[in-house]
Amino acid sequence: MLLAALPLTPLAAAVATVAIPADGARRLVLVAAAVLHAVLTAATFAHPPQPAWGGLLCLDAPGQLFLALASALFLAASVYAAGYLRHEGANATKRDFQDGAAFVNAPERIFTMCLCLFLCAMTVVCATRNLSVLWVGIEATTLSSAPLIYFHRHRRSLEATWKYLVICSVGIALALLGNILFSVAFFDPAAPLASMDLAAMLPRAAEAAKPWLRAAFIFVLVGYGSKMGLAPMHNWLPDAHSQSPSLVSALLSGALLNCAFLGILRAGQVLAAAGMADFSGELLVLFGLVSLATAAVFIVGLGDYKRLLAYSSVEHMGILALGVGIGGGATFGAMLHAVNHSLTKGALFLLSGNILAVYHTRSCHDARGVSRALPVTAALWLAGFLAICGSPPFGIFVSELTILQAMLAGGHTVSATLFLVLLAVIFVGMSVPVLRMVQGPLPPATSRPGPESPLAVLPPLALLCATLVLGLYLPRGLSAFLHQAASALVLGG
Repeated sequence: MLLAALPLTPLAAAVATVAIPADGARRLVLVAAAVLHAVLTAATFAHPPQPAWGGLLCLDAPGQLFLALASALFLAASVYAAGYLRHEGANATKRDFQDGAAFVNAPERIFTMCLCLFLCAMTVVCATRNLSVLWVGIEATTLSSAPLIYFHRHRRSLEATWKYLVICSVGIALALLGNILFSVAFFDPAAPLASMDLAAMLPRAAEAAKPWLRAAFIFVLVGYGSKMGLAPMHNWLPDAHSQSPSLVSALLSGALLNCAFLGILRAGQVLAAAGMADFSGELLVLFGLVSLATAAVFIVGLGDYKRLLAYSSVEHMGILALGVGIGGGATFGAMLHAVNHSLTKGALFLLSGNILAVYHTRSCHDARGVSRALPVTAALWLAGFLAICGSPPFGIFVSELTILQAMLAGGHTVSATLFLVLLAVIFVGMSVPVLRMVQGPLPPATSRPGPESPLAVLPPLALLCATLVLGLYLPRGLSAFLHQAASALVLGG
C-alpha cells in the first residue's frame, strides 16, 4: 500500500491542479503533494514496503536512495515555485532580456500539472527493479519535463526543448535496444525468462550469453548516458538547463540525471551478477573521465552562469560514473557523491533564479555586485560554489576524497592523476566568474530589490546546510544505508 501510494500521490495532485481554477490553491496543492510524497518516502525507511502492482514496484537500497533525493529536491523546488509562479504570473506578456522579443509563459495549470507528472515518473523509475518498467518511467520523465523546459515560450527555449526531446528520444530508443539484447542474452527455450525483473534475471545471469550481455550494456550505457548527461552524449544539457526556469533546472540536474544513472546501474547489476563487472567498470571509467575532461574544457572562460552550472553537472555525472566504475570503496563514495551533488546543485540553480530575476541576464560579466543587491543569495551562492568544487568542509569534499582514496588503493594511478588535474582546472575555471559576480559594484541599470523573499532563500539554504552537515558528520545510519546501496551494485544483488 505504501509503495503504491508513492506514484499515485503526485498523479492525483496533477489531476487536481488541472481541475482547480485558482492559482493560489493550485500552488498549495503542489506544495502539499510534495510534503506528502516526502513523508511517504521517509516512511519507507521506517517501514520497508512490500512490492506493489504485482511486483512491478519493488524498492531496494539504490532505488530508495535516488527516490529520497528526488523527493527532497521536489519539496524544495515546490516551496520555491510558490513564490516564483506568483512573480511570473503577474503579467501575461514578458520581454526577452536578450533580444527584446515578446513572449507569453505557459499556463500555470499546465506547468504545475507537468511538475507533478514529472515527480510521478521519477518515482516509478526509482521504485522498480523491472528493466521494462524502468524504461517506460524514464520515457515518461522525458515527456513530462519537456513542457517544463518550454515554460518561457520564446525561440531559445523552444530550440532547447526540441534538442532535449530529439537527443533523449534517440537515447531512449538505444536503451530499448539494450533491453531487447538483454532478453536475447537470457533466451532459453527450455526455461524462458519470466520477466525483465532483476529478481528473475540475477539468479540466471551467470548462464546468460556473455557477448549479448556486453552488447546490451553498451546500448544501455549510451542510451541512458544521453539522458544522464555523460559526454559526448551531453549536448542537450547546457541548453535545457540554461533555458528552463531555475526550479526546473534544479530538478533536471539534481533528480532526473540520477534516474538515468539508475538505469545504467540496473544494467550494471546484471553484469556484476554474471561476473562481468570489469567490463562494465572499464566503460564507466572511460565515460567518466571523458565527461570530466569535457566539462573542464567548456567551463574555462564560460560567461553564462546557468550554462556553467550545467557543465558542472556533466562533471559530476562523470564523477559518479568514475566512482562506480572503479568499484570497491569508490562505489560507496559515488553513492555519497550523488547525495551531495543533488543537494548542492539544486541549491545553486535555485539561487541562480534569484540572480536572474534581479539582473535579467545570465552573463557573469553583467551580473556584478550580487553581494550588494542580494546579500543573502550572494553568501549562499559563494558557499554553493565552494561546495560544488569540493572544498572542505562541505560534503562533496568527503565524497571526492573517498573516491580518490579508493582509486589510489586499487592502483588506478593514471585515473587518479587525471581526476585531480581536471578537478583543479574546473575549480579555477569556475572561481573566476563566480567571484566576479559576487564582488564589484552594481551595474548602473540594476537597483536594489529590497528584502529577499523567504520562499526564494530558505529552500537553497536548507539544501546547503544539509551538504555542510554531511561534510562535517556522516550519520551512522546514513553511512550503513549507503554501504548497503553500494553493495547491491558491486555484488549485483
